[in-house]
Amino acid sequence: MYELKYSARKLLNCNWWLFLLTLTIVSCGEKKAVDDGNYSEEYLTVQTKADKIWGLRNSDAAVRFMDSAFKRLPNPTINDRFRFYAFHYVHYQKLKHEYETALLYADSMVAIAKNSVTPKQYSMNYAEANFARGDSYFELKQYTDAYQSYYQGYLTGKNYLNFAALGDYTYRMGMIMYKKGHYKLAASYFKDSYKQNKVENYTLNKDFVSFYRRQELLDNVGLSYRHNADNDSAIVYFDKALALIDSSAPAFPDRKLHLDMARGVVYGNKAEVYIQKGDTATAMGLLRKSIAINLQPRYDNVDAQLTEVKLGNLYLKMNQQDSLKNLLGNLRNQLDTIKNPDAEADYNRLLGNYYIKKNNLRSAINHIQRYNLLKDSITARASLLMESDVNQQLANYEKQHEIDTLSNDNKLQAIYLYVIGLVAVLASAIIFLVFRNWRRSKKDVLTVNILNQQINEQNHVLENALNELSNSSQEKDRILRTVAHDLRNPIGGIASLTAMMAEDDYTDDQKELINLVKETSVNSLELINEILEATNIASVQLNLEPVEINSLVSNSVELLRFKAAEKGQKILLEPLNKQQELVISREKIWRVISNLISNAIKFSPTGQSIHVRVKTGVGEVIISVEDNGIGIPEKLKDQVFNMFTSAQRPGTDGEKSFGLGLSICRQIVEKHNGKIWFENNPTAGSTFFVSLPAPGVDNKTRLPEQLSIPLA
Repeated sequence: MYELKYSARKLLNCNWWLFLLTLTIVSCGEKKAVDDGNYSEEYLTVQTKADKIWGLRNSDAAVRFMDSAFKRLPNPTINDRFRFYAFHYVHYQKLKHEYETALLYADSMVAIAKNSVTPKQYSMNYAEANFARGDSYFELKQYTDAYQSYYQGYLTGKNYLNFAALGDYTYRMGMIMYKKGHYKLAASYFKDSYKQNKVENYTLNKDFVSFYRRQELLDNVGLSYRHNADNDSAIVYFDKALALIDSSAPAFPDRKLHLDMARGVVYGNKAEVYIQKGDTATAMGLLRKSIAINLQPRYDNVDAQLTEVKLGNLYLKMNQQDSLKNLLGNLRNQLDTIKNPDAEADYNRLLGNYYIKKNNLRSAINHIQRYNLLKDSITARASLLMESDVNQQLANYEKQHEIDTLSNDNKLQAIYLYVIGLVAVLASAIIFLVFRNWRRSKKDVLTVNILNQQINEQNHVLENALNELSNSSQEKDRILRTVAHDLRNPIGGIASLTAMMAEDDYTDDQKELINLVKETSVNSLELINEILEATNIASVQLNLEPVEINSLVSNSVELLRFKAAEKGQKILLEPLNKQQELVISREKIWRVISNLISNAIKFSPTGQSIHVRVKTGVGEVIISVEDNGIGIPEKLKDQVFNMFTSAQRPGTDGEKSFGLGLSICRQIVEKHNGKIWFENNPTAGSTFFVSLPAPGVDNKTRLPEQLSIPLA
């Protein structure tokens, strides 16, 4: 486990510097960026000055300058705003390690990217924003959200042939596979990323940034081979990385610091191969070269500390106690200045072994115990990642994408059926009229013949129309699929744009109109999503898995407490007194519970309490949501679970209701062989119940009275 953490840190080392270097993409003053209208001249000037301050290792001052200067920009472009948020994102993500704050800036990057005006701008910004958001989720150990963001970035690169996005995606997949110990697969991902990074016009700055990523990828491939015990291949790739650095150095005379750091990292990694091969002399020489480089001020001191640990291991193995003592003293001084949990743990291990050599067992035990505590802490932090299944997650996202595509096809087929039905109705009406007129006017043979002739002509026209409809079905299929796929994007863009406009200074009348457009677009998006889910739920295959029901309900309640607090309401939860697992679809049942609680919030007056209970019945678990709201009138009782019901009513604060939520809930519950119903409370409000079968119980075999156990 130590080797994995150590080498993973070495992998991330170059990436950290590459991330900082991407800030200079727009500060190089490339004429192409200005000609395309991506960045304003004023912003390029601000970015250049901010980068100079950043280069002095004063990121706080750089951020303050950027904030002050950006406010004075006359007309910032979309890319100006996007890079402004990206600047802050790197500050909080890579330097401050305040990942929740960084995530907020990543979300802002996503919102700005959606307003892109050209496909190229959208594909670059949207992919970068999703990768940034995924990195924040990853550091927060929210791996499911991280993988979903990575997949969105990959999908953008795939749909727009954006090799930059594809390279970033395969790079991250390689990093994840490496950390999980799948070194052969990691090497494959790194090689793919290397090939994608060689494509021309990889980024706005296709020189130093893409070169720096490529040398890092070669180094990462070497590390993967080393862990896979393929030392010869590892040395080949380490040498390739060094050769690329040396051959590219003349082109970047102002990047000596970064080039030297890259060499230092490769030297340290290459030394580990020679350690495995037993060539201690060569390994020591490479380790000392690496330390001499990265121990300098402004260089990668953290990498130097990790390399010193490797050198200390060799001193310990060769019983060079004086050298080990001097190294440990220097390392202690460094760790007091620059914190490094991995190096801190191994410092204590080395010092403990040193004291063992000196027969000072008391001091040895103290440091070994300290090492074990630090190692346990590091192991605990990595356990969540090791438990996550990134391949399964990505496969699920791919299946969901296919399902969304199929849903658009289903909508097209429904339109065809409506058209055919309309044609059939028209044809029936025409035939009926002709028949009635024929019976009324038997004597008027000439009129009947004329009418028959008209009918035949109309039938011929209808047949031609049907044939043309059949022949043009493929073209209509493409057009309608495009319309269905892109419908949410412009509405989402309107919502984002009006949200931004609402923050600017306008007159009261203008703000009222802007907020009206914003509210309408948000409601339209919500309606589209509910209609899609309502029409697709019957064809979706449930992903059943064991789920602890108390945890699922508690999670839903906690997420909605803030929404309830906006109306001064409280949500009171009464879980089961013991854990109970159900074999259900976590996502779908969570959707049902959240929908019922949201309805209770919506239809309850301000300051009321909402009770959520989980009880057990005969072979079932029953979840109830009780409110003290407006209740359900007797005449609407039979309609509330219907799709597109007319029973929908606005909430107590005028909240919008589309009448689809309870229909979706019923479909989900019934697919689980469960039951959903409601009862009006004696005083006020109503209580909704959801009955789900316990493991090993089929609802179809239970008696009706067993499904409706009242909850006291």
